[in-house]
Amino acid sequence: MAIIIYQAARQLPLPPGPPRRWLLGNTMPKSYAPLQFARWTEQYGPVFSLKQGHRIFVIIGRHQAAVDLMEKEGAHIADRPHSIAVQETLSGGLRIVLEGTGERLRRLRRVLHASLQPKVAETYEPIQTRHAKNLILDILNDPKNHQGHAMRYSASVVMSFTYGKTTPTSYTDPEIVAVKKSLGRLSRALRPGAYLVDTYPILRFVPGYLSQLKTWHQEELALYNGQLDAVRRQMREGTARPSFARFILEHQEEYQLEDKELAYVAGGMFGAGADTTASAITFMIMAAAIHTDAQARVQEELDSVVGRTRLPTFDDQEMLPQVTAFMLESLRWRPVNFGGLAHRATKDLIWNNYLIPAGAIVIGNLWAIANDSEVFPEPQKFNPQRWIDDAGRVRGDLKFFAFGFGRRVCPGQHVANRSLFINTALILWAFRLSENPAAKIDPFAFSDTANIYAAPFEICLEKRINENLIRELCAPGEYKASI
Repeated sequence: MAIIIYQAARQLPLPPGPPRRWLLGNTMPKSYAPLQFARWTEQYGPVFSLKQGHRIFVIIGRHQAAVDLMEKEGAHIADRPHSIAVQETLSGGLRIVLEGTGERLRRLRRVLHASLQPKVAETYEPIQTRHAKNLILDILNDPKNHQGHAMRYSASVVMSFTYGKTTPTSYTDPEIVAVKKSLGRLSRALRPGAYLVDTYPILRFVPGYLSQLKTWHQEELALYNGQLDAVRRQMREGTARPSFARFILEHQEEYQLEDKELAYVAGGMFGAGADTTASAITFMIMAAAIHTDAQARVQEELDSVVGRTRLPTFDDQEMLPQVTAFMLESLRWRPVNFGGLAHRATKDLIWNNYLIPAGAIVIGNLWAIANDSEVFPEPQKFNPQRWIDDAGRVRGDLKFFAFGFGRRVCPGQHVANRSLFINTALILWAFRLSENPAAKIDPFAFSDTANIYAAPFEICLEKRINENLIRELCAPGEYKASI
């Protein structure tokens, strides 16, 4: 019976898709692939397929299809496709986010979960608050560089709990510049079809073809090893603060971490957190400046709950549903992980009488899902009220997959959400943001990378709170380790 069912499933067609060229299959979009994938979703349906060489791509562009396949079938779609270019060469086979399913992934995710689960994430709140106050002062002193300040915030926070660093970094610090360069390379390399070697593996034997990626890997490995070596040295000297790096060094045997894995386990956390959080804060600022009515509604709530004589805190969150809704809508309106990371089906899956064969590369296109009008009416409209129920609370029945899908959801989501909440609350408490009429913001001006970055944009800033009070309340205080 099982054989008959298997044979019947194999006779089902692939999901429809654009016409293919004989032998070569489909040509991947040369730029901004998620935008083209969204257009093909409109043309071919919620789930469509592409072929490139021997590889089959299945693109999911609607919310319910993502629930059906990426969530309900999560056990069979949690794998990652083998990547010669990005995982094997650029990452030396060590990057967790690209690791395939198996015992190694389970080991690595266990150690991440130990330091990122919700209860532990709460302990990072003092660090996040301290650096969020610094961000307010940075914006107050130099509003033109608000995007750089957001990068400084996220890098400082992640440096604090990853490596135990206590001093605020600058976005011009050499180590931050190096990390940003490394992440930019990764984000560009992750674009679908960026390297033909994954479609035609024989290209790996072409002299010099992968040499640039190999050089970049050595630079990244040296960066991550250098950060970890500094913590090792502090541990020998007895000066190491609590941190994730110290934790994995002290518990290496317990979590069965190999020496070569240590630097990338810590570096991967640092890299992912610094990159995406900065971008999310920047898009929140952009949304506020463009959509002043939505901003004003948040500020009305802040004035009612918090007032203008103290700062909002994490303790206020349950009473600030409009702040949370604004944050959630920002993540949907401009999803930082623009097109979603590739998954791999490990068994044949059937969806609406179409076959998604074992081995297919499955991508949940976050841009298209965010613009699913059946779930998010008028999706191009920035509307935080879609997240609020009739009782004025944040809806529990609406979800967007900003942090990925199923068993591969980002383990750092609890920390990231806290960063975005406290920065949304503090920035909109302190400032009224708007566009410069002479330099309108283009909300579609962002990078062509896996994790998107807004092009530089100008904001007009009006202080809602007396400047002296802002400076007094945000003044740096004594650092207390909370990890």
